[in-house]
Amino acid sequence: MAELAFCLPDLPDVRDFAEAHAVQGGMTRERLADFLVAVNEVATNAVTHGHPTAKAVMRIWCVGRTLVVEVHDEGHWDPETPPGETPPAPFATSGMGLWVARMVSSDIRFETGAAGTFITMFFKV
Repeated sequence: MAELAFCLPDLPDVRDFAEAHAVQGGMTRERLADFLVAVNEVATNAVTHGHPTAKAVMRIWCVGRTLVVEVHDEGHWDPETPPGETPPAPFATSGMGLWVARMVSSDIRFETGAAGTFITMFFKV
């Protein structure tokens, strides 16, 4: 398992970290762009909506032919509906990150509680 703590200015490093581990895990170049969009959206949410003074953490590992990406921040939220299930409105300029992540991952899970928020994405490689 690889791990990277990050804050907003570190997002380019987050993308580089994710890309290196995705390629190492066997992800094809054709799928890499969508993967990086999903990772960037979730990581950006973590550092813009999570706890304002804490860093977020990304963990990446492989389980068989599946690449698992977990993003954790110390923020708390209570969504009224499952996040990312509703497509953004036409001409929306925000609110599409989790929807995009759900569309390009093979599965996505959300957990929020006393330990903060965990978003775990699964990608077939």
